Amino acid sequence: MSSDRLAELAAAGVAIWLDDLSRQRLTSGGLDKLRREQHVVGVTTNPTIFAKAVTAAEDYAEQVKDLALRETSVPEAMRSIMAHDVRWACDVLKPAADASNGIDGRVSIEVDPALAANTHRTHAEAKELWWLVDRDNLFIKIPATQEGLPAITETLAKGISVNVTLIFSLQRYEAVINAFFDGLEQAKANGHDLSKIGSVASFFVSRVDTEYDKRLDKIGTDEAKALKGKAAIANAKLAYKLYEQLFASDRWQALANAGAQPQRPLWASTSTKNPEYRDVIYVEELVAPGTVNTMPEAVIHAFADHGEVRPDAVTGSYAEAQQVMDALAALGIDYDDVVEVLEREGVEKFNVSGKEMIDTVQNALNSAS
Repeated sequence: MSSDRLAELAAAGVAIWLDDLSRQRLTSGGLDKLRREQHVVGVTTNPTIFAKAVTAAEDYAEQVKDLALRETSVPEAMRSIMAHDVRWACDVLKPAADASNGIDGRVSIEVDPALAANTHRTHAEAKELWWLVDRDNLFIKIPATQEGLPAITETLAKGISVNVTLIFSLQRYEAVINAFFDGLEQAKANGHDLSKIGSVASFFVSRVDTEYDKRLDKIGTDEAKALKGKAAIANAKLAYKLYEQLFASDRWQALANAGAQPQRPLWASTSTKNPEYRDVIYVEELVAPGTVNTMPEAVIHAFADHGEVRPDAVTGSYAEAQQVMDALAALGIDYDDVVEVLEREGVEKFNVSGKEMIDTVQNALNSAS
């Protein structure tokens, strides 16, 4: 029964990705089991995930000891640890990559969060990580900050596949798609095979509800309370509408004719933050063809147990989604301010995650030396 629900979700056009990675998952065969039995065809990672993994397991002890003996710097040790696991995960997911002609079977590794405001260093880091992992089914995660947009274009232009992360607003999402088009056009001019370049655009979901609900609670009216838990899904549905519009353009068609694959919308942050909401709501309400939903393992198992698939739950509800956003605006909640706060907090959380990883690796190196 569990496989049936997840198989149905996959058949509806949703690629199921795991939002987690650790060496224990790799050594135990747990990741491969998820691929074989739970239809998992991708993995996303971030420094927080790796910091927890390194802290909680002995699986890294030998590598950390070797790094300490070589007097490796903390930044290089971090890259080595992450690249080791991501390369291994890429190999585990290679059957999914082969079965989908490279569309799925992808594993994401994130550039140093501290570089989010530096275009050129972000691009340089992306090239370094691509070389270090050395797997075709890799994604380099680059945040969709204003400074990140040209780095996305430059990285794609080198033939490097990109997972654009930290997208909250429709305006920024449109800029991300245009950066993707720019990158592929330059990659084509540079002689790269466009069919080999993959990309997803990670549109964050649950955090939008967290911010809107906080503001709705302050308003406190019955009308405000009735809108709680609706902003995130409405925002994501309108993002998919934008995706459909821009990928129906002549500009995209020219790239597709040259062999390019579309940049798929990826629903990120899909675990429910409010316990009052259904635990799989951000999966059930965002079923649409050609999308990715990256979930913690608990959400995957929850959906396998009681998730409901309503094929293409998105495209028939654009008018309703716009009504929700209009109603929120009518209450005086400024959309631009909400998404600006979310992006700023997202970058800050990335930086905290990066520092946590630095401290974790530093302590591990100190203990091993």
